[in-house]
Amino acid sequence: MASSGEEARSGSPERAGTGTEPAADAAQLDTAEDFEVLEDEEEEEEEDDLSELPPLEAVGRPAAPAREDAQPPERGAGGAAGDPEQWLDVLGNGLLKKKTLVPGQGVDSRPQKGQDVTIRLKATLEDGTVVEEDPALTFTLGDCDVLQALDLCVQLLEMGETALIVSEAKYCYGAQGRSPDIPPNASLTLEVELLAARDAPDLELLSGKEKIQLANRKRERGNFFYQQADYVLAINSYDIALRIAGSSSKVDFSPDEEAELLDVKVKCLNNLAASQLKLDHFKAALKSCNLVLEHQPGNIKALFRKGKVLAQQGEYREAIPILKAALKLEPSNKTIHAELSKLVKKHADQRNVETEMYRKMLGNPSTASTPRKCKDKLPWSIPWKWLFGATAIALGGVALSVVIAARN
Repeated sequence: MASSGEEARSGSPERAGTGTEPAADAAQLDTAEDFEVLEDEEEEEEEDDLSELPPLEAVGRPAAPAREDAQPPERGAGGAAGDPEQWLDVLGNGLLKKKTLVPGQGVDSRPQKGQDVTIRLKATLEDGTVVEEDPALTFTLGDCDVLQALDLCVQLLEMGETALIVSEAKYCYGAQGRSPDIPPNASLTLEVELLAARDAPDLELLSGKEKIQLANRKRERGNFFYQQADYVLAINSYDIALRIAGSSSKVDFSPDEEAELLDVKVKCLNNLAASQLKLDHFKAALKSCNLVLEHQPGNIKALFRKGKVLAQQGEYREAIPILKAALKLEPSNKTIHAELSKLVKKHADQRNVETEMYRKMLGNPSTASTPRKCKDKLPWSIPWKWLFGATAIALGGVALSVVIAARN
């Protein structure tokens, strides 16, 4: 489950989260023993949506005027100034606000989810420190490729509009921050100008190399969210990567490109299963593991996670042979050893409990009780025998009477 160390942070907050925060986690990515970390490489999925995720916080087109009761706190350089009534409380919770600095071309020019948008961005901390500048940042709107603050607010911008966005840490880099320049729980002020919006490329027309690169970018974003412990958004990103990698194509791919796409799918599925496990979505995690094993029956991470899913459901008898198969492939793996030992003990305890339960349900007959049961039956057996005998004699008498009467 290696997380992506390749997720090296790019200079823009949208790509923020490309794996820089928990340096310790990144160092463990793709290790043989640490199954709680993501695959550093790509992964897989078919066109099925395995995650069944709830949508991200939806942002409708604001029909009502901006709230006037709350104005963002004063900021340093790059901070927001102006009349409170000019601020739009985007989510209604006071944590994300937008203010227009330069009007755009009208509501009809706003970008749509799924389009590729290009913005000019400048991000500052509360003390005015500039932590990000990008003259032409491009991302797919609604795919969580960037900070949530940007994803939620850019769809409200008109073409050519310049706006100030004030966001609490929840919609930026969260409790972890971004080392070394953004501290934990840091609020950001984002100055954004919408430069362009165009339809995303047709997946069927992408070359093998382009499709691999696009799927990898989505996977790396999922790894970032996993490291941030935001497993819902991680699943969302892996799901998008899998749809891209598994989409049909009108372009011929080379055997190497086909193999690389499969590798991306497998790694995405493994990481998807890891995220689903974190959320106790056992049925979905089991499906993800099985899809990996269809392509790679000897995939150790998928075997390990499948065993873990079954164990979480109390299916120790099914889980143990799966973990044994994984251990046979990698005998020195301490994580598998530990999990297998734990399951064997749990299975033994489960069997003891079941045995005791059955004993109580069925009773525990002793040799002393057997004769008593026989004696109990004896008094009833004699009357029945006499009854049958008497009945037979009576019937015989009736028959004899009939015969005699017939002769007379």
